[in-house]
Amino acid sequence: MRQPASPSSLNSFPVLIITGLSGSGKSTVLRALEDVGYFCVDNLPLDLLPAFLRMEKESHQDGRKIALVMDVRTEGFLQNYTRVFRRLERQGYSIHLVFLEADEAALIRRFSQTRRQHPLADKETITQALREERESLAGLRGLAHRIIDSTLYNPHQLRELIKAEYSELKPRQRMWLHLVSFAYKKGIPPEADLVLDVRFLPNPYFVEDLAPLTGEDAPVQAYVMEQPETRAFLDHLYRFVDYLLPQFQKEGKAQLTLAIGCTGGQHRSVVISKILGEHLAQGNYSLTLSHRDLRRPLEI
Repeated sequence: MRQPASPSSLNSFPVLIITGLSGSGKSTVLRALEDVGYFCVDNLPLDLLPAFLRMEKESHQDGRKIALVMDVRTEGFLQNYTRVFRRLERQGYSIHLVFLEADEAALIRRFSQTRRQHPLADKETITQALREERESLAGLRGLAHRIIDSTLYNPHQLRELIKAEYSELKPRQRMWLHLVSFAYKKGIPPEADLVLDVRFLPNPYFVEDLAPLTGEDAPVQAYVMEQPETRAFLDHLYRFVDYLLPQFQKEGKAQLTLAIGCTGGQHRSVVISKILGEHLAQGNYSLTLSHRDLRRPLEI
């Protein structure tokens, strides 16, 4: 089911289905989609989905944007989603499945903060319920066109990500790129498709005046960019991505996350991801740029 029906099909009708783990941000995503013009429905019974889409298709020939949240709360969803989705695609609907997840600690914290009860936690602990749900959704996750790990996104960041990706009516003709800088000491981002290690570049951390700054500051950027190793590396990197990304796009990949790491995630990875983003933007790629481990100024 991973390849949606061709948008050029006369009968193609795009349908965005949001699913995933409880507490992973599905409601936040649905509100963001509503803000950019989607008609949104939460927890529609699976048996009503074909009739609902048929009615929408007949009454909105101009291609109204539809988004639905369907998850473990939806009666019969886990048992029948494969059969229903395949039938809809045969009928010309273009199903795009977005799966949200987060790590266990983040989910437990969110349920604690909101004082909500996990839908499977009637007779189990929250930890047991989360693990049971993750296992039951493994097959659905494998069908997803887009997987979003919301662990490190706050609600505002998640809304902005969704708005940036799904604000257009038709599926994007070019692959969406996500550039993420990170600190190796905090682990590689689990969503990464490609990982670049820039720890070989001279480290501004060991320059007294630059250590307290970050890669968002001009002096750090100048230091990193004036190094011969950086210039040589970027020459190779540009040729690499300029060849590789069109190959992924030709294969049909809609999203690609490229993670760039240094030791602490403050200097080199931030600069290189910014510079690479500027290069890719010249190639007319749609992209987002985030710095996972960049320290933020203290709020006063």
